Amino acid sequence: MNRREFIGTTLAGSAAFTLQAKPPVAAGTPQIYVFSKMFQWIEGYDQLAETIAGLGFNGIDLTVRPGGHVLPERVEEDLPKAVAAFKKHNLVAPLMVTTILDADAQSERILKTAQSLGIKHYRMGWYPYNMKQDIAGQSAAFGQRMKAVAALNEKYGMVGHYQNHSGNYHGAPIWDVYQQLQTIKSNAIGCQYDINHATAEAGGSWETGFRLIAPHVKSIAIKDFFWTKKNDKWGKQGCPLGEGVVNWPKYLELLKQYNIQLPITMHYEYPLGGAENGAKKLSISSQELLTAMKKDLTLFKQWWAEAKL
Repeated sequence: MNRREFIGTTLAGSAAFTLQAKPPVAAGTPQIYVFSKMFQWIEGYDQLAETIAGLGFNGIDLTVRPGGHVLPERVEEDLPKAVAAFKKHNLVAPLMVTTILDADAQSERILKTAQSLGIKHYRMGWYPYNMKQDIAGQSAAFGQRMKAVAALNEKYGMVGHYQNHSGNYHGAPIWDVYQQLQTIKSNAIGCQYDINHATAEAGGSWETGFRLIAPHVKSIAIKDFFWTKKNDKWGKQGCPLGEGVVNWPKYLELLKQYNIQLPITMHYEYPLGGAENGAKKLSISSQELLTAMKKDLTLFKQWWAEAKL
């Protein structure tokens, strides 16, 4: 049985399973955006837009952060130029990736500018835990900072997405950021759920965390990985979709059960000539990079259709 048959069989076999969730919706073509970190080697916004449109993405998840396509200190000047270039190529820019962690003056400038251009969603930065201090206390303190950010979001009609990034970060275990979001009680802030990071952190129990955080999910990030051992140390190794340890059949099943119809951002974190790390210069041909990206996009669209999402 090939992977396509496996996914179809798994989803069909689980159809009898029910849970309390939103009613199903008709299958449709997903709106998929791409994390612009992969294109830091492209400087001009027109070329960036043309390249992304040629791959078949619906739009871009634009880096508006230090080293990104739009620098925070130049957001008023450059973000309008980027959005204009995307529109020229029939692309949308509903998402952006920032390092926002506090409701400060720079954050307000970014959100005010984005709102004026029709951008409504953005990914936040990450709060790192100090392993020498009380975890619960730190989580509560992070929650207060998130609450202030949520208030700023509400002022400008924006929605902040906090990613469950693996490592010693707030949100990696899921329960901590869930507690804070439950306390904040604002639709202006939520979670960007990343199945890759969730799998790395929770192993076989990632489903529990997903069911917990599902009401707060605002977007989903797509990428795969496997475990590898180098110099006697185990670590993550990114890979093309379907070649890693992420349980895509189960995840797609849950997305369907919970009627997750939200912005989808595709990330690429396997060796692709440095693009996976935001390199300004590639060590492979751009065509090789784009072919690999197109392959993953096509495969994910196929999975989505087979899952009847």
